[in-house]
Amino acid sequence: MNIIIAHSSMVPIYEQIIAQIKAAVLSGELGPDDALPSVRALSKELKISALTVKKAYDRLEEEGCIVTVHGKGSFVSGSGTDLLAEERRKDVEADLEKAVQKGRQYGMSDREIRDLFDLLLEE
Repeated sequence: MNIIIAHSSMVPIYEQIIAQIKAAVLSGELGPDDALPSVRALSKELKISALTVKKAYDRLEEEGCIVTVHGKGSFVSGSGTDLLAEERRKDVEADLEKAVQKGRQYGMSDREIRDLFDLLLEE
């Protein structure tokens, strides 16, 4: 796993770490029970504070994406992939809901919205 930090980004470093670990899990690069680098190792590799890495790992653990075993390290949760996939589905669902509401605001019928959606899926 190769994490790249953009120091000039407005996105906090810990959020960049979280996003890249989640992406690695969703892509299959990291699978259930795969070990993550230790907090110290990753902070040294990225040349950032260990507290920043710890904050990222803590957030990932709160979300159920990783599990930390004291003295052994942090590992991808068996259900981490499912949780991340569900999170993405909810995000897409919210965007689709907004699109439907916008179509209705503009006076489009449900049939017109479905036809437009089907047309977009064909591309």
